[in-house]
Amino acid sequence: MSEPSGATLIATGMLPFVVLVSAAVTAPVSMALLALYRRAVLRSMAEGGEARPDARPEAPATVLPPPAVQLQLDIVAGLVPKAPSPAQAQAARSLRRAVAVQLASGIAYAAVLAAAWMVFTLDSGVPLMRFLWLLVCHAWPTVLGITLIAAAARRQRLQIAGVYFALLLALAIVALARNPELTAAQAAAFWLLTNAPPTLLLLAFLRRRVRAVGPLVLAFMVAAVTGSQVTVSLVGQSEAAMRTAVATGSLLGLGGTGTFFALMLGGMLLAAFAGWQWLQWLGRRHLARRTSDQALTLDAMWLLFGVVHSIGLAFEGLLWTFTGLVAFAACKLVTHIGQRVATPGPDPAQAQDEAPSLLLLRVFALGARSERLFDALNTRWLRAGDISLIAGPDLATTTVEPREFLDFVGGRLSRQFVRDEPDLQRRLKERALGPDPDGRYRVNEFFCHADTWQPAMRRLAAGADAVLMDLRSFSPANQGCQYELQQLLDAVPLARVVCLIDATTDRAFLEATLRRLWQSVAADSPNRTLSSARLRLLAVDASREFEVGPLLALLHTAAARTG
Repeated sequence: MSEPSGATLIATGMLPFVVLVSAAVTAPVSMALLALYRRAVLRSMAEGGEARPDARPEAPATVLPPPAVQLQLDIVAGLVPKAPSPAQAQAARSLRRAVAVQLASGIAYAAVLAAAWMVFTLDSGVPLMRFLWLLVCHAWPTVLGITLIAAAARRQRLQIAGVYFALLLALAIVALARNPELTAAQAAAFWLLTNAPPTLLLLAFLRRRVRAVGPLVLAFMVAAVTGSQVTVSLVGQSEAAMRTAVATGSLLGLGGTGTFFALMLGGMLLAAFAGWQWLQWLGRRHLARRTSDQALTLDAMWLLFGVVHSIGLAFEGLLWTFTGLVAFAACKLVTHIGQRVATPGPDPAQAQDEAPSLLLLRVFALGARSERLFDALNTRWLRAGDISLIAGPDLATTTVEPREFLDFVGGRLSRQFVRDEPDLQRRLKERALGPDPDGRYRVNEFFCHADTWQPAMRRLAAGADAVLMDLRSFSPANQGCQYELQQLLDAVPLARVVCLIDATTDRAFLEATLRRLWQSVAADSPNRTLSSARLRLLAVDASREFEVGPLLALLHTAAARTG
């Protein structure tokens, strides 16, 4: 038996090392960077901007009479959706198309790898059954991709995985029946060896708290770790290069071990510079609307699986190491074609005009509950229209976009904050309102100082088609929310507003606050002349997983009433 070649050793040694180490350190590095990012955002939020004192004319000294009608609070615990609005129907179609494109892309990816394995296994088993088994095993990333795209709750994620494993089990039963030499343990071991390592690594940087920047950090880590290994490998291939490295190390007072680590560090720094340029390129593509945050995450996932799935093929020759990259290219090609064919949609200008815009206001102290609500809206509402919100401590690390994160790393986070009224006007005009290539709309996050958030809130509320006010955990301590409620009553038609409450909401205080604010509603309020003033409040069960369906139905109904 011949000794393995250097290329094979690289493919089965260095390549797995680079991928596994890069993926393993991505999660802790992402968490550390996001913690620093959150602290920097909170510090800037507490500072003052350059805004002048509120220039709005003061209210007249005369006391206005209260509105002719009393404010009625319609508290609903659920809603059976009626016929969907055009935007809601479009969102459902967009989601189905995205799932179909991801399924087709995953099949293309798996087919390439299954075909490669078939080249070496044609002498055993039933060819068709073996191909189907290999296809389904390598299609596991498709399940993760569809889950990322379409699952808004744990139940949906389990259903998607259940369908896949039912198909896998059916194929395994048939294969075991037709191939006596195959055992159930062998089939299970093959699937686990193929998919378990990359899945565990993937889940590490797709956790909710690091998902926003995980793909960017992974790309940078791959570049840095690769640089450290390639430098040592290149120097080790030449005796002259090794002598030069040892001599240089001796001049610096380094021994053999020190020189070795110095080579790794030097290669890592050079590659880190290249990796930073790569991240800047990704950020420019994202800013230019050529890709989306979800597309970046999916690309990172498919690349990770592609590299790991290629490791077992490296023993057949160096060229087979690139099978995973070929599979990734096939996946991207099918995705591109699928998005062009399956999601033609209207032209961007028409889509921007017709898409409903949602303003999300909330109690900042909600923490993980805000993240779960945002995840649900991120999955479903962004298929219909954009979301605007004011940055807060609860979602500071969940909604961060590539350009915002790169500005922070580059020491330019301050330019993301609204400074004054002209700056606010500019940012409102520059909002990302049309769909990305994958059909999803974007989240427009406004970073505000202590003296700029109120003007930003008023402008955003005036232009929103629907407003969601998350009042879970609302209490007398939430002075900012009381200001926002007053502005909604003063300037936004009640038909556009939906409030979210649960058992943690101080309902007595909320009702008293709303009725008090209603008595002093502005003279030019669109709600003052209503014949029936009703504010809808959706009550959800705090002890159960959040169901986004009833909320979406209310929001789409609210947005449809603005037309």
